[in-house]
Amino acid sequence: MKRTSALLVTLPLAAAIGCADQSAPALVEGALGAGPGAAEPNLALAPDGRVIASWLEPAGANDHALRYAIRATDGQWGEPRAIASGPNWFVNWADFPSVAAVGGDTLAAHWLARSGPGTYAYDVVMAISADGGASWSEPFTPHTDGTQTEHGFVALFAAPAGGVGAVWLDGRAMAGGHGEPAEGERAEGGGAGAEAGGHGPGAMTLRYARFEGLGGTPLDEELLDDRTCDCCQNDAVRVGEAVVVAYRDRTEDEVRDIAVRRGTAAGWEPARIVHADGWRIPACPVNGPAVAARDDVVAVAWFTAARDTPVVNVAFSGNGGRSFGDPVQVDDGSPEGRVDLQMLDASAAAVSWLERTADGAEVRVRRVGAAGASGDHVVVTRTAAERASGFPRFVVAGDDLVFAWTRVGEPSAVLTASLARSHLPPL
Repeated sequence: MKRTSALLVTLPLAAAIGCADQSAPALVEGALGAGPGAAEPNLALAPDGRVIASWLEPAGANDHALRYAIRATDGQWGEPRAIASGPNWFVNWADFPSVAAVGGDTLAAHWLARSGPGTYAYDVVMAISADGGASWSEPFTPHTDGTQTEHGFVALFAAPAGGVGAVWLDGRAMAGGHGEPAEGERAEGGGAGAEAGGHGPGAMTLRYARFEGLGGTPLDEELLDDRTCDCCQNDAVRVGEAVVVAYRDRTEDEVRDIAVRRGTAAGWEPARIVHADGWRIPACPVNGPAVAARDDVVAVAWFTAARDTPVVNVAFSGNGGRSFGDPVQVDDGSPEGRVDLQMLDASAAAVSWLERTADGAEVRVRRVGAAGASGDHVVVTRTAAERASGFPRFVVAGDDLVFAWTRVGEPSAVLTASLARSHLPPL
């Protein structure tokens, strides 16, 4: 791995400024149009190459709205649109909404709404658009248990059997409330923001449902894992006629390594551990994996602090996610995690993560190859390591890597920028 030099790029609000070396890459700021107080951005790629950015922003004294904008192939963002708004939403730095392109003109969106007085009593709420976002279905809840427990950390995708697929963390089996750490509390070895476990004997589970048309009645509903980490993000990607879901597993003795499940129209294959890190931690690190695919090549990126050593790894599969090779470490020695990942081609991916620095943190991205090599990193932006900085996201759209992140402040803001893939340092 190359670590001798980094190409630094900072992005003030007014303009993007590159290094003094004019051959170094410069990020180009995008005018997204998110309002004051916006946060928790997410990105998705439409089949025609357009980028869909979604985010939350205040909508009145106590309301929030899920808004989105579409970036055309010429790099310009369209006017922001609202999908839904409400006064009883669950807004959380790590459990953020999404808008996903799931085939043709079909978009699916999700957000979170409180279901009861408990701190972690909230439901997943979904809506589907069959016309590219011009209109949306009535909101519906994909889970049918009706319990006032935690439901969230959603991944939406085109289901192999047709329609919209959704996986989420489901707390219906938990007997008791979600533990809330005191301000500044950290689980040993867990990194900043780890949530202490406060549940009863039940466990968080991973569940799946499938929907067709604009209705909210699930055609398929299945338990995918009966014991998972409590509050790490899930991710999913289509691989040919299959889908690969990545999530953080949890064993009886508190080993929380990354697992995948591969689903087809015929059903779900058994869960597989991507790599046996052996990270034993009695709390959720709030640090989920990312998965991407090109042809039959699947890559997974994740954070681990096994043996008290924080690391960001990437591992590749050449057989559609059925097995993975040895991981490649891609961080620079002090990672916070919060990874994202996209394939550049069938032999290399781009991975982003949060790296701690002396005065905060940086969002960094680098190229990593399936054969184990990696290039120098690029700094996308300087940011804070605190929870409010959230989880930066990016997608690969044609010749560009398009990024979105939360700028911490009063009020916060959602910013975007693009980097030509030719400016990403080679392997």
